Amino acid sequence: MSIKCEITGAKPKRGSTIHRRGLAKKKGGIGMHVTAVTARWHTPNLKRKKVWVPELKKFVTVKATVRAFKTISKNGAFKTLSKAGII
Repeated sequence: MSIKCEITGAKPKRGSTIHRRGLAKKKGGIGMHVTAVTARWHTPNLKRKKVWVPELKKFVTVKATVRAFKTISKNGAFKTLSKAGII
């Protein structure tokens, strides 16, 4: 099962976390030093929900981001899902 939004097409993006050590100069230290840069993945906030489509009079199961569900509530289920090619 892929980690991809069916509506917006959002998928995981590559990023990094920066590990720092030391006390900041503003707080009386000698400064912050980067000790490591570690790779990580930024994953989309995916949810699986049943969406009621009044035009079809049935539920459609959708795996999408929370932002996409806000788009569904704004533009309507049938319009959004048909534009994405789900129905």
